[in-house]
Amino acid sequence: MGVEYDGSDFHGWQTQVGVRTVQQCLEAAISRVADHPLGVQCAGRTDTGVHAFEQVVHFDTTASRSERSWVLGTNVNLPPDVAVRWAHRVEGDFHARFSAVARHYRYQLQVRRTRSPLARNRAVWVHDALDLARMREAARALVGEHDFSSFRAVACQAKSPVRRVHYLEVDAEDDLVILRIGANGFLHHMVRNIAGVLVAIGRGEAEVGWTRELLAVRDRTLGGVTAPPQGLFFVRADYPEHVALPQAAYRTPLQRLAAD
Repeated sequence: MGVEYDGSDFHGWQTQVGVRTVQQCLEAAISRVADHPLGVQCAGRTDTGVHAFEQVVHFDTTASRSERSWVLGTNVNLPPDVAVRWAHRVEGDFHARFSAVARHYRYQLQVRRTRSPLARNRAVWVHDALDLARMREAARALVGEHDFSSFRAVACQAKSPVRRVHYLEVDAEDDLVILRIGANGFLHHMVRNIAGVLVAIGRGEAEVGWTRELLAVRDRTLGGVTAPPQGLFFVRADYPEHVALPQAAYRTPLQRLAAD
């Protein structure tokens, strides 16, 4: 399934005792359609307050339903801040997380003198001007395969800190500054830590070369502030072509590289 959600009132993706999570709501809704208990696995677990345009999940079931019935039946049983966009039958060896070859995120900053009540859960308010040229120059150092130890959470449990970033773009749309990033995988808090570093550089609080220095020192304690969660969106995950999921028509990293 492709799932869209507003993470504002969720304690993240993963089921936890005593708090409201996306996984918990989704499993309950799908289980009602399947008429048996089931669990779901996602492409990329999101933290408290983080949103998703098209999270990909998979589940195993003995129930026989049409793809339309899975979508409509699940949505009827979901709260207003979660919705299934599509459902698609896959082979038994598919895994939403481990079959993914790339993931994409975006981080939104609202740059204006006063805060916006309408954007409070969709973008992080920055009242100072940001120098996009400096941010773009600093971002270029992070593209490629690197050890991202300085950009991972201290509690990150990933076995390797090495990831390949396919692209990192800094764009402006009206009063929004949008960071777009795609990689073969991400470490815990990696996007938010990158955003925090780039904002500091954009404000003139750090030199453009700071991103390159952080890659070299491989020390999270020197890596600056973790940006807040509400500006972060999981955009999508990419899978091998033969899987043929009915995903939204975003350009994949490979298409980007081919176009370049």
